[in-house]
Amino acid sequence: MLYAMIDIGSNTIRMAIYEIDGDKVEMLMKKKNLVGLASYVKDGYMSRQGIDKVVDILSEYRYFLDELGINRVTAFTTAAIRNATNRNDTAEEISYRTGINIHVMNGEDEAIFDFIGATHDLPDDSGLLIDIGGGSTEIVYFANREIKVKVSLPIGSLSFHTRYTGNHILPSGLELNEMYAEAEATVSAIEEFRYISHGQICGIGGTFKGAMALYNAMYGMPHKNMRMETRRIHDILQRFKRDHELIVPEKILLMRTVPERMHTFMPGLVIADVLAKRFGSLQIIYSDSGVREGYIYSKIIDNEEF
Repeated sequence: MLYAMIDIGSNTIRMAIYEIDGDKVEMLMKKKNLVGLASYVKDGYMSRQGIDKVVDILSEYRYFLDELGINRVTAFTTAAIRNATNRNDTAEEISYRTGINIHVMNGEDEAIFDFIGATHDLPDDSGLLIDIGGGSTEIVYFANREIKVKVSLPIGSLSFHTRYTGNHILPSGLELNEMYAEAEATVSAIEEFRYISHGQICGIGGTFKGAMALYNAMYGMPHKNMRMETRRIHDILQRFKRDHELIVPEKILLMRTVPERMHTFMPGLVIADVLAKRFGSLQIIYSDSGVREGYIYSKIIDNEEF
């Protein structure tokens, strides 16, 4: 069976096509568009320009699916539209104009699907799962492969970039400090995680994907390496802050490793650094599976939606 999953995120809109055969899931292809949808939310309201952007991209996806005769489609949106005051009207209009039904996924469900997708093939039975998105950050603590605590925080890589760096691509040292202050205040207020610590974080999402590519290039690690030492995050931020004049090799490094996330990887890493220090985590393991795969495993395979 061919199944399409469309994820309308705060930073990126993605469509992934999977082949599902029993309990075997294989991603065949992925299309993505970098939109920065969170930047179209003005005073808590999703703007007309933002809605039109989503409609244009989903219409292209719909044409592709119709051409290939793929009619099993699930589409959901996370923080950018979820946090907008006009979220229901926005989702209804997008659904009407594209013919693709849009589900507004709440933060709790997003955290659950993140957990299921990321840990499906993970050997560890316990740990911390963190997904730093454009407009929100999901945190899950699990033990014996069961969720014990989960929370969705209203901070993200794109929202930090929009709020603190203005028209600049890279943040200054002062702007990084302002991001740290908000992230630390937000994280310190999480009562549910007050007594939880763990030496290792499983990271998913674009921030960790981009940071992993940059980390491997900076420190001479193999391309397939998926482990990052958290003590190096501060060095990365200091090296690429706007106050530090970049030399040509550093500019090339950014363009090769984070071309589409150059403006959001540092705000995302600030959040990652704050969380790593809060939980005493020495390493981050990147997982390429997340909310889309979690939805498939829990809603399609387990419920036999064939």
